[in-house]
Amino acid sequence: MNLNQYKAKSGYFIPVWTIEIQTPIEDVDKILDAVMEVYPLSYGRYKRNASISAQGMETSQPEEGSTTTRHVKGYKAGNTETYPMVELKISIERDMAILEKVMDAIHYVHHYEEPVIFLREDWASRAAYNPDSENPNRWWNNGRGMPNKIEKIT
Repeated sequence: MNLNQYKAKSGYFIPVWTIEIQTPIEDVDKILDAVMEVYPLSYGRYKRNASISAQGMETSQPEEGSTTTRHVKGYKAGNTETYPMVELKISIERDMAILEKVMDAIHYVHHYEEPVIFLREDWASRAAYNPDSENPNRWWNNGRGMPNKIEKIT
């Protein structure tokens, strides 16, 4: 399938890489700020775009020689650990130089020495932008406006 041929009136698709990062919620802003130093995380006419999942859990069994066995006094290799985490998703254009800079920024500020990060080839939509649209479903026309803001990521 070649989405370069897609011709809907509503917009089009562009090729992107989606980067999904598992991280403690308190590190989301630090990661986004670091990425913003090297890439604007644009989505249409908006910057610093990301998706943050509800808090879940991650689990693992650190092996002998891991940083856990080295830095946590009394830790026995092979024990199961479970910690809170969120999935932070960002998208970037498919450009290897940009990917390298973004990944270096993420790795530098991430809490773990071996962060769980997934990279996918995706297509992201771009709307046929019209900020004056009279469409009754748009937030500025629907009577509800924007949802309540979340003032702090925690």
